[in-house]
Amino acid sequence: MSQSSIPSSASSPPPDGGVPAWPGTSPPGTGLGEESFSDLVRGICFKTGPPRTVGVELEWLVHDAADPLREVSADRLRAAHTVLKDLPLNSLFTVEPGGQLELSSAPAPSLAVCVEQVSADMVVLRGALAALGLRVTGLGTEPSLPGERLLREPRYDAMERYLDRAGPAGRHMMRSSASVQVCLDAGYEEPGPQGHHRRWHLAHLLGPVLVAAFANSPVHEGRLTGWRSTRQSLWAEIEPGRSAAPPLDAEPRAAWTERVLDAPVMCVRAEEGPWDAPEGLTFRDWVRGKGPRPVTEEDLAYHLTTLFPPVRPRGHLELRMIDAQPGEDGWRVPLAVTCALFDDAEATETAYRIVKPLAERATGGPAPHNALWEEAARSGLADPELREAATACFATALQALPRLGAGEELTAQVAAFTERYPRAGRCPADDFLDTCLDIRPGRGPAEGPAAHGTVRGEDAPA
Repeated sequence: MSQSSIPSSASSPPPDGGVPAWPGTSPPGTGLGEESFSDLVRGICFKTGPPRTVGVELEWLVHDAADPLREVSADRLRAAHTVLKDLPLNSLFTVEPGGQLELSSAPAPSLAVCVEQVSADMVVLRGALAALGLRVTGLGTEPSLPGERLLREPRYDAMERYLDRAGPAGRHMMRSSASVQVCLDAGYEEPGPQGHHRRWHLAHLLGPVLVAAFANSPVHEGRLTGWRSTRQSLWAEIEPGRSAAPPLDAEPRAAWTERVLDAPVMCVRAEEGPWDAPEGLTFRDWVRGKGPRPVTEEDLAYHLTTLFPPVRPRGHLELRMIDAQPGEDGWRVPLAVTCALFDDAEATETAYRIVKPLAERATGGPAPHNALWEEAARSGLADPELREAATACFATALQALPRLGAGEELTAQVAAFTERYPRAGRCPADDFLDTCLDIRPGRGPAEGPAAHGTVRGEDAPA
């Protein structure tokens, strides 16, 4: 939900809902024409150059340390947030609408530095939570029944009203989901393995492999859902104008600019009263004078923060399809694998050849609204082709990590994950399902036992 870490080639992000300044443009509040807004989007969506920096955003669910099935009250969460916001961290600390915690790393000059800095921050964060009798849990969705929405701000009020028009998925996404988001430089302007065009395509082709390999949300709101990644299934239920990738057969800047202009406006910010937008109003319509007031550059900046495709260009590329991972340092593996496959030129070429054949299954709509992404979320690596692709991609990443300067500990962690999951056709969701009690006879996955009372508290993945 928040703006993730941005590599040093782009400006630093404000907290979620903040509006970044647009350098070299007219003063705030000045209305511009459609061509000017198109130029603004084109100018900031892909900051090209040598891939040098990496960032990660970690979202976490918060549970009682002694009993993870015990509901943590809103007052207790708010008190914890008050303590945590003053911690001395390298990363930006923010809170999601449902009380989830998130750390957005500073742009790091290497994978090793990013891992070192965020790991240090997690030690501080976990220590502070332990003193409060709380812990963070790495799961893609809240397995128990979620509580109320904690953040009562105009942005989130408007977002919930808007998303509710299409059903409950958006509300669930806001209140009870968590992810690992990897941020990588867009790449060179020129063609080639690390050109921005190739990296854009690789991100979308690799996306379902990452969904399947790191699927970790089979239980939601007290029920087995039948999905390995319920979190990804929720994203796919959000209306496509906000959650779908642009066409991949067009030039990336042009395709993304058209998607931005044609996307529905979630809300029109106002000094007083609710932040609502007329139903059916696109940003292009607003620019053409059909909105309640003239549109400004700040409105465009805000509009960009309300779009949630699986790969979001923010100057860098923000990969948003990975579930939060179990364990204290499980997040390191998706970060390391993704970074290796993008930032090592040899690995990039190999990964592209591995995942390119999967495009034949991506029928029915743009990512994530197609058959391949759906199967990745539903079956994880039980799907034979996704298992084969994941195994090959992880092997490629393992070969590349030493070339990127990754230490022995991180490389060993990726190797252990590779053996336990891709090579075995499993994902972390399968471990979570193993902690559930037997399903009652005659009931299918979506009708199985609730996680409330069926997941052993002390065995539940952390």
